[in-house]
Amino acid sequence: MRQSFLFLLLLNFLVETETVCAQNFGSFPSVKTGAEQTEKYLPLLRDKKIALVVNATSYIGNTHLVDSLLILNVSVKKIFAPEHGFRGTADAGDDIANSIDGKTNLPIVSIYGNHKKPTADDLKDINLVIYDIQDVGVRFYTYISTLQYVMEACAENKKQLLILDRPNPNGWYIDGPVLEKNYASFVGMQPIPIVYAMTPGEYAQMLNGEKWLSDSLQCDLKIISCEGYDHSVKYVLPRKPSPNLTNMTAVYLYPSTCLFEGTPLSVGRGTDRPFQLVGYPGSKVGKTYFTPVSKPGATNPLFVNQQCLGIDLSIYNGGYFFEHNGIFLNWLIQFYLTYPDKSEFFTPYFAKLAGTEALKTAITTGKSDFVIHQEWQPAILKFKTIRSRYLLYKDFE
Repeated sequence: MRQSFLFLLLLNFLVETETVCAQNFGSFPSVKTGAEQTEKYLPLLRDKKIALVVNATSYIGNTHLVDSLLILNVSVKKIFAPEHGFRGTADAGDDIANSIDGKTNLPIVSIYGNHKKPTADDLKDINLVIYDIQDVGVRFYTYISTLQYVMEACAENKKQLLILDRPNPNGWYIDGPVLEKNYASFVGMQPIPIVYAMTPGEYAQMLNGEKWLSDSLQCDLKIISCEGYDHSVKYVLPRKPSPNLTNMTAVYLYPSTCLFEGTPLSVGRGTDRPFQLVGYPGSKVGKTYFTPVSKPGATNPLFVNQQCLGIDLSIYNGGYFFEHNGIFLNWLIQFYLTYPDKSEFFTPYFAKLAGTEALKTAITTGKSDFVIHQEWQPAILKFKTIRSRYLLYKDFE
């Protein structure tokens, strides 16, 4: 059972005084991603002109998928680059410009910013689109929004989409408010919880099956499933999925700490522990000082060059998250209760991240972490019924 708020206040103090090793990226040899199973999809690429939706996670071992396919004489014509770009170095929210890849001379077409969906012109010389991006299984992580736009573009232009599936590192639990349609945006387009426990392939099947694509379009979808994976597996990512998720502790914390991006607080962008530090100058919570600075992936972080005070969550390891599998609201509640001007604590962006105004209302009216989680359950149960229709892998329940 989830600890009481008072116990977690004490736990925060212990966090400041106790050392627990953070979990870093590594290998997971018992799982084979879709991309690694070339024997299953290379025949599908023969005599096809290919576009790739890929980023810095799209690897087969130590070789990027683009380079692997070119070595195998696959006719790759262009790269579609999502948020953070093809090489994965751009800041969150930065516009990604069209360019040429210096290594392969392939054109890179941005599908972020003002051009989120490939156009008919982008796809006119393409027979097949391949999607291969490592996700983290959190609704406001924008790659599933990119996936939806790519599916719609393929459906509109009668192109097949091949998804090379990858495991979900947060695929072993479901939690959070289910998004209400009035709050749909690029950081949450569909009525799913914050943590939804589906792989990209499973999620794509749900978009098709529930007719959630624009105008109820149906995408011609082919999925190469992972081998050796199910939803009870605690999959360790081989490399960081984006510039500010720098280790597995950040990946596990992300569903909880990203909610602070809808407040005036820093989440540690511009430090060596993004999404693992939370605070602001003059905070009354925590004992850890940190100073955000300009750096690649965080060129203009909140409170740049200002000393912040707050909490350091990087000391938690995977075992802690596996034991307490859920979104942690205690830190958010604690900072809200101690913030000098509570009317300024939640920004309009918070409702987009949460997918509802109800979470803000619950916190401002004094509801506990436990009560809020109980209120989420009816909508989560309805989602689980929908989700169960589209699973490719054995579930955790």
